[in-house]
Amino acid sequence: MGNVKVWDSFEKAVADIPNGATLAVGGFGLCGIPEKLIAALVQKGTNELTVVSNNCGVDDWGLGLLLANKQIKKMISSYVGENKTFEQQFLNGELEVELTPQGTLAERLRAGGAGIPGFYTPTGVGTPVADGKEIKNFEGKDYILERGIVADFALVKAWKADKLGNLVYRKTSRNFNPLAAMAGQITIVEVEEIVEVGELDPDHIHTPGVFVQRVLLGENYAKRIERLTVARGEA
Repeated sequence: MGNVKVWDSFEKAVADIPNGATLAVGGFGLCGIPEKLIAALVQKGTNELTVVSNNCGVDDWGLGLLLANKQIKKMISSYVGENKTFEQQFLNGELEVELTPQGTLAERLRAGGAGIPGFYTPTGVGTPVADGKEIKNFEGKDYILERGIVADFALVKAWKADKLGNLVYRKTSRNFNPLAAMAGQITIVEVEEIVEVGELDPDHIHTPGVFVQRVLLGENYAKRIERLTVARGEA
């Protein structure tokens, strides 16, 4: 296993994720997806999972693989429109879905990671998002009480890490990944490069190692395009 935070096997890193666990998973669309950790969970067959993530991948990649294998019981997410398997399972009553406004989802993860049990937001007042939630009026305006999210495990994709688990994300893969990393009681991170302690500029670190328990080096990452759009050339 090497350094205490550097693991050499994706299978070993997810081995203690039990059936019924709650996972916070980074990524946005197809960017910054912890694809190798997800693949290891698919192989392990862990099921009855509650997954907190902005979206659920696509049919043949990312969280979509767990969905296709019917390992996910509930999704807490913002956008689900790119996955036909998701649609079918939801309509068939096989998948529970808690749709959450994107900013609210981000803040719920951040709050959970910061030890804040809940917060009030005006987003969703007067819509089904508010159903069953406490509403409080501040200075003449209604706000919904939203609960912070603390996950049993977090699965995260970063660009670089040092051996203490300090993380740097590259460009737009710094999406929900830092928030997921905060929210996990055990945070497992796959990266494209691991460097020695002291090689990362402290001013460039996005997630401090205090939030990270396991780091793995991945290889041969696919650079997938979610939706390719090209302009039609002139004849």
